Amino acid sequence: MAEKKNYYEVLGVSKDASEEEIKAAYKKLVKQYHPDLHPGDKLAAEKFKEINEANEVLSDKQKRAAYDYEQAHPGMGGMGGGFGGSGFGGGGFGFGDIFDSIFQGFGGGASVQRDTSGEDIQLTMNLSFMDAAKGCRKEVSYSRNEPCPSCKGTGAKGGTAFRSCAKCGGKGQVRFTQETMFGRTVRVGACPDCGGRGKIITDKCPDCKGKGYLRRETKVTLDIPAGADTNSYMRKRGYGQASTEGGEAGDLIVVFRVEPHRLFERKNMDLYVDLPIPFRTAALGGTVKVPDLDDAFDYTIPEGTQSGTTFTVRGKGIKTRTGTGNLYLRVFVEMPTRLTKEQKRALEAATADFDVKQYEKSKQYSDRLSALYGKDAYRK
Repeated sequence: MAEKKNYYEVLGVSKDASEEEIKAAYKKLVKQYHPDLHPGDKLAAEKFKEINEANEVLSDKQKRAAYDYEQAHPGMGGMGGGFGGSGFGGGGFGFGDIFDSIFQGFGGGASVQRDTSGEDIQLTMNLSFMDAAKGCRKEVSYSRNEPCPSCKGTGAKGGTAFRSCAKCGGKGQVRFTQETMFGRTVRVGACPDCGGRGKIITDKCPDCKGKGYLRRETKVTLDIPAGADTNSYMRKRGYGQASTEGGEAGDLIVVFRVEPHRLFERKNMDLYVDLPIPFRTAALGGTVKVPDLDDAFDYTIPEGTQSGTTFTVRGKGIKTRTGTGNLYLRVFVEMPTRLTKEQKRALEAATADFDVKQYEKSKQYSDRLSALYGKDAYRK
């Protein structure tokens, strides 16, 4: 007998994980192992199946409770097998009946809802830095199984050539009960007659041959809002794969990858620019050209500006519907190179009478050296 999977380990969560943690772990793994990202990869497809199986149990309170009970009492069977044990007080109420009551609820049999919608399709779209920051309109083309228009995705001719399944009463689910020497086991599964669809096609649609979908090339226009970032995504409802069971089509999920910029660095809605300024401008002050998302503008640098200084220009970051970021100018002072002899003499003459106190950082450094070694270790 194959070893049973630990659903908590499959999703990578602890046994006391909250519903939100389970949901987040499931979404992360679905993105990682979705078949559209690994075409033809059987291992990824099997992993994807395990993830969905684990989520189906752990995201349902009743199923999770039954699963946890089974894990705590492995000798009594559980989700797929029987709960062993004798009855209570000679009344014939065994552990199998406990499992039965978990899914039966109050006032009758359980109504387990199956997800009959089609699979989602995930695509990756590359965006330029400016398109992502300012927003844009893009068209994406891809192949998918579209719901057949002739039968409205039912697979039946004219969308009506089917009847309700007599075995499951149109629910698509049936309860399987088995009496064993250890007790009674009950499970809920897809109806074998209708395959879980709840209906039997009496006359197949001639266009889709009863499949309910047609393979077609699809084009979708996306209005991408300002502020899209790498790994952010848009969801288009109903643009995924058509359902094979007559349900709603899945969704199209477009994940963005934003290209880097030659000048800007981005952190959320804020923009950062490394701004080189000449030694003269840093010492005496002056005006420099600074970029934003629309144009370049003049910015005044105060005299005595040091390398490593960061200036904040409010409201010049990325503008979104929820707010606007800032522009941060990270200054570094550029020293001249390849000086001529005349320039060197002029620079020496101009700075000869500068006092150490005029160099704030150097003065601090000198004081620390003196405190450390007990003498003036600084030299101009």
